[in-house]
Amino acid sequence: MVNKNKRPHKHSAKAGLGWLFKMAWRDGKASKKKLGLFMASIILGIAAVVSIQSFGVNLKDNIGLKSKALMGADYKIEIDELPNEKTQQIIDSLGGADSREIKFVSMGAFNSTEATRLVEVRGIESGFPFYGALETRPAAAAETFRKKEGALVDATLMLQLGIETGDSIKIGKLQLPVIGKLDAVPGGATLFSSIAPPVLIPYPSIQETDLIQTGSRIGYKYYFKDANTDLERLDRELKPVLDLENANLRTHISTSERLGKRYQNFGKFLNLVAFIALLLGCVGIASAINIYIKEKQSAIAVLKCLGASKKQTFLIYLIQVAIMGLIGGVFGTALGLVLQQIFPWLLEGLLPVDVQPTISWQVIFMGISLGIFMSLLFALYPLIGTLYISPLQALRVQLKENVKSRKAIFLVSLAIFLFIFLFSLWLLENWKYSLAFVWGILITFAILAGIAKLFMQLIKRFFPKNWGFLARQSLLNLFRPQNQTITLILAIGVGTFLISTLYFSKDLLLAQTSVESQANSPNMILLDVQTEQKQAVAETVKNSNLPVLNNIPIVTMRVHSINGKTNMEIKKDSSSQINNWILDHEFRVTYRDSLTHSESLVSGEFIAEANDADPVPISISDNFARDAKVALGDEVVFNIQGLLKNTVVKSIRQVDWSQMQINFSLVFPKGILEKAPQFHVITTKVPNEIASAKLQQSLVKEFPNVSIIDLRQVLSVIEKLLDKISWIINFMAFFSILTGIIVLLGAIRISKFQRIRENVLLRTLGAQNHQIFKIVALEYLFLGLLGAFSGVFLSLISSQLLAALVFETAFTPSLFPFLVVLPGVTLLVLIIGISNSLEIIRKPPLEILRKEV
Repeated sequence: MVNKNKRPHKHSAKAGLGWLFKMAWRDGKASKKKLGLFMASIILGIAAVVSIQSFGVNLKDNIGLKSKALMGADYKIEIDELPNEKTQQIIDSLGGADSREIKFVSMGAFNSTEATRLVEVRGIESGFPFYGALETRPAAAAETFRKKEGALVDATLMLQLGIETGDSIKIGKLQLPVIGKLDAVPGGATLFSSIAPPVLIPYPSIQETDLIQTGSRIGYKYYFKDANTDLERLDRELKPVLDLENANLRTHISTSERLGKRYQNFGKFLNLVAFIALLLGCVGIASAINIYIKEKQSAIAVLKCLGASKKQTFLIYLIQVAIMGLIGGVFGTALGLVLQQIFPWLLEGLLPVDVQPTISWQVIFMGISLGIFMSLLFALYPLIGTLYISPLQALRVQLKENVKSRKAIFLVSLAIFLFIFLFSLWLLENWKYSLAFVWGILITFAILAGIAKLFMQLIKRFFPKNWGFLARQSLLNLFRPQNQTITLILAIGVGTFLISTLYFSKDLLLAQTSVESQANSPNMILLDVQTEQKQAVAETVKNSNLPVLNNIPIVTMRVHSINGKTNMEIKKDSSSQINNWILDHEFRVTYRDSLTHSESLVSGEFIAEANDADPVPISISDNFARDAKVALGDEVVFNIQGLLKNTVVKSIRQVDWSQMQINFSLVFPKGILEKAPQFHVITTKVPNEIASAKLQQSLVKEFPNVSIIDLRQVLSVIEKLLDKISWIINFMAFFSILTGIIVLLGAIRISKFQRIRENVLLRTLGAQNHQIFKIVALEYLFLGLLGAFSGVFLSLISSQLLAALVFETAFTPSLFPFLVVLPGVTLLVLIIGISNSLEIIRKPPLEILRKEV
């Protein structure tokens, strides 16, 4: 007897884990349709993160592999002026440059079409590039332009202006034939080339342009080809020495790291958008499992009646969730890898390299494991309910929620909070930003939940008793026992908040660049006007019936010393907190007797005039004061082209750098710099493209050294860039919208449990189908309007805070969220709610009750 009793015990102990897996598989197989929402939430959330992560890894790898081709050399030395004796000695000690380049921005005039355009002129010596290639049409033009003394012109610019090979381009006093179209050149900046397209000419031809004059912004580059050089050591030992001489060393390794970081920041932003989709998916998981466990309550009760323990029933469904998480992770990862193929197309024109999508096993492992982990974590809260289901529920219906352990709920909530924080920390690599992001999510959810509770309380207190029966019944449904009003408003509000914020942010960025609406703002800037030309250039503008808005003198200078400590001493001082740009930058400074409308006085007194003062009272911008670590009364000595000038800080200004006008970090009073070598900037406002073209043609013919920036063209480039970025953001937001809809479906399905018996009872008491239809429609209309309006309203507030605190600019909200997003989301909620309730309306009450039982 004893042995017989012990055998089953040992056998059952050994088969325990296998039995749990069998039960989980059998139950899940029978309920696969009911787990559709669960699977969809996992797949979409994982796909969003995997696609972005995989593309980011591909981009980083491609930049690393093609870093030499991106630069065209192993390393280079850059300087904004002719090298001094020390810099030239360093170049010679490296064996001399293998190739040189002189670069500047100027106006290019095309004789065949009489068109003019600001271009980036690059005079390149033979040999460059050593890696990669000049991509031209015809291909032979990459070499023949040097021999035949011709020009290679940006292919897009030629297409825009109708320029053909064989036409000529005039740069300053030099006229060259266009012998080829330039498709790509190493070291080119994609965005800047859209504003000032590149034009390549032979290196010796640069001097013939006669454009290297005082005030001209000239860049000198010295390229080196030496694959055996230890670039990390070179960067570590030589870069600090060159920094002291206002020169810069760049290796192809440091360039790839710099580009990687630049696009990594953009990738982090997309990762956050994908992460929001993942979070919504997590909410969908919790919602779907909540529905599933509600439907399984009687089955769990039966299992417990048959002898299953709390732990066993809990583990059966935990295993089931883990398997679903694994399957969802695999499918989500596969979908993400497919979607990453789209990103190179979406980001065309924004990336420094052509990205060839490849499979990253690290990302695949991350996607699958993330699917399992987040499924288990976010399913724990509803799964805890299985521990408190009584066996008696197999015999009777229990309408009240099972009481759950507060300790278990707290631990699960803490685990969820840590998951969100750690995952965002992995994406952002900054704990402060991650913590702010997590708190932002919690605050948003808390405000939406508070709005829902306040709404229900207001309905109770100010219930419209004089309304009709249908409207009153629909309102009563919003605060009935076990209602899902808060869940629904959270689901609707978060999705709407995300979409609206994307549109508001886009408009905020565009508003920063908009100058067309400002009547007195210039939209054309004339640069490098020499002192002897300023009167004649101004007359040319006036003769075109255009106003001269500004005629600004500019003197170039560098910081020599701050409070008695020289530039080099500061650089050598490892404890110095002065920003390097203050010490390396060549400042373009003006002098005037008043503030402009883009400036406001923070402290001190703005000195209008100071003849022969020593030290000279100057005004500095707040960012200069912050980075130079200077305050009122501090002394700064400037090197003005060889002459040292003592100055003292008398005022600090706040400058609105977002305004499209000429702003300055340093302003001298009148009476000091008038005799210094200088050039001028003249601004005007042109009404249309025809007037702009005529003025540019006149100026280029008479003053070839003057560079013209048409701000309308710049704005067009920026708007196209932002449109492309908004496409990407909207593409990622699509995942959030889909997962939001899934969460919405889940929340509405949960509310169906409370609604069925009420609507069946109404039909039993004589309510007609169209009346129940109207009650349901009105209820979801109220929910949709409240949730969507709350989301748009919160988005409006957050965008206003971004405008004031981050971008420091005025914010004019877009009408799109109000006219499209708000009614669109409301209509979507209405359609989902009605479609979910059609079963109740179409079928007889008895059939529905039997089915539910």
